[in-house]
Amino acid sequence: MNKKILVTKAMLPPFEEYIAEIEDLWDSHFLTNMGEKHQKLEVALKEYLDIDELSLMVNGHMALELTLQALKLKGEVITTPFTFVSTTHAIVRNGLTPIFCDINAEDYTIDTNLIESLITERTCAIVPVHVYGHVCNVEEIERIARKHNLKVIYDAAHAFGESYKGVGIGNFGDASMFSFHATKVYNTIEGGAVSYRDKDLGINLYRLKNFGIRGLETVDHVGSNAKMNEFQAAMGLCNLRHIKEVIGARKQVINEYKKYLIDIPGLIFSKEQTDVVSNAAYLPIRVKKEKYGYSRDEVYEKLKRENVFARKYFYPLTTAFNCYEKKYDVNQTPIAKRISEEIITLPLSADLKCNEVKEICMLLKK
Repeated sequence: MNKKILVTKAMLPPFEEYIAEIEDLWDSHFLTNMGEKHQKLEVALKEYLDIDELSLMVNGHMALELTLQALKLKGEVITTPFTFVSTTHAIVRNGLTPIFCDINAEDYTIDTNLIESLITERTCAIVPVHVYGHVCNVEEIERIARKHNLKVIYDAAHAFGESYKGVGIGNFGDASMFSFHATKVYNTIEGGAVSYRDKDLGINLYRLKNFGIRGLETVDHVGSNAKMNEFQAAMGLCNLRHIKEVIGARKQVINEYKKYLIDIPGLIFSKEQTDVVSNAAYLPIRVKKEKYGYSRDEVYEKLKRENVFARKYFYPLTTAFNCYEKKYDVNQTPIAKRISEEIITLPLSADLKCNEVKEICMLLKK
């Protein structure tokens, strides 16, 4: 390739549109502390995500970490190691013990057939992860949670704007965390949000993200600082105006990839989920060396030499990182381990050209 093609490219609105959106900040000098743009974005996102309650945050990690804290959880949390390390960090930084459940080989989400075998008297919650926009088995997770009186907090960092059976994905569980990082299908530069149903949880989230401040002279909680600023919110407002066309363009890019690669032995695409409206967030494929002739790592290196920068995502499992490797055994989640060694996400962005997709595919075919 003549130019670098990265695994993703940050969504940006037209330059003039963003400048127009932030212009009045020079009049108000109101740059943070839940200003006008912050409030507008909350309203707009509630409508787009089809949810009733939302709290904007400075980033997705703090959204998850503070949600776990706001629920005042203690004990063990069942989750998956096939995720970005932030998920595990958020649990551990709250003094909770992650208990790792394996994933299923179809959509790479938590294997609901194994969850109940991991529940003990210390289990307080489940943190499932919607992976690449693949939606967890929300109905079975809800059944298990009700049976055992557990909280459910979804890591929905990959699932912005998706729906299941016509219901916005942020309506499931006690809460869902969304990431608006620059690498996501929708971004506010950095940013995140929590959707929830219980208004008391919303009050606790507000306390935690704003130093516990409840009035000019009232601080009734020991809080942190996780507020989204007005420049982030302005970017979010602009990007939200274009999100429909961006997701549509990303779906066309995915279809273009499949046109060339779908029948190549050893390259395995994920199955499309029924009843899920996808956001086309990622394009993961599994590389089976015994059929394809090259391993995932060999594919990654060969593409990189041609200026194509795919990503081994998620690899390694969070349980294999240095800070956790002596506490957990990756072999206890064998499916997750195997998938992590086979998976690669190909470059995907709304403005990836057809000829660029074709070149990448020809490299893979060769």
